[in-house]
Amino acid sequence: MVLEPCTPFLAPDRWRRIMAPDCLACGLQPGDPFCPGCEADFAPATRARCPRCAARLATPCSAAAAPPCGACLANPPQFDATVALGDYRAPLDAMIRALKSSGRLDIGRALGSLLARRARPRLAPGSLVVPVPLALERWRERGYNQALELARPVAARLGMPLAPAALARTRHAVPQQRLGRAQRRHNVVGAFAAGVPLAGRTIVVVDDVMTTGATLDAAAAALRAGGARHITNLVVARTP
Repeated sequence: MVLEPCTPFLAPDRWRRIMAPDCLACGLQPGDPFCPGCEADFAPATRARCPRCAARLATPCSAAAAPPCGACLANPPQFDATVALGDYRAPLDAMIRALKSSGRLDIGRALGSLLARRARPRLAPGSLVVPVPLALERWRERGYNQALELARPVAARLGMPLAPAALARTRHAVPQQRLGRAQRRHNVVGAFAAGVPLAGRTIVVVDDVMTTGATLDAAAAALRAGGARHITNLVVARTP
């Protein structure tokens, strides 16, 4: 008996669409990890932001030519640049909450990979990838550091060394979301220290959300004191 090759019911491209994972944001379209429509909506690469702190700029301009914002010109932060995927709004806010509070480490891997792709052109090869350390009390409650879960795929995708020991928490601080702008800055003064010698190194600091920038500024001050030459922040979301 001669067996004839089986003819598939669906064309190969149709099979690929069916077998592709669903978009983590909408869950309706194939996405790896996000569909093009959702990515363009919550993480637009063309949105004009301050190159220093990633605050949205009111004046229309191309993202590549965006000038520093007035706040950064008046009081330059300790870090040199910030890359943010998008604003802290739906669906990014819900994804970040799921990562931090529901153990959705798969979301951390997805967002970290997207962040690495977005930031690659702005980073120096060989930079150290440093997650913002979590207070010991928070680590005991949660069991993991969401910034470290974001930093792992960033380092892997960019081929850069992951250095979680490069920045250490020196004391516990009150959660920043409970505080006003001035209180946030006071709350994190002296909260970090460089954990290893960093003379002349370029650093990529990874965190989930940037609000006033107080935490990242305090972290950058500690890295500067350790000898870091250039510091770029990578954050998933920036509050408006």
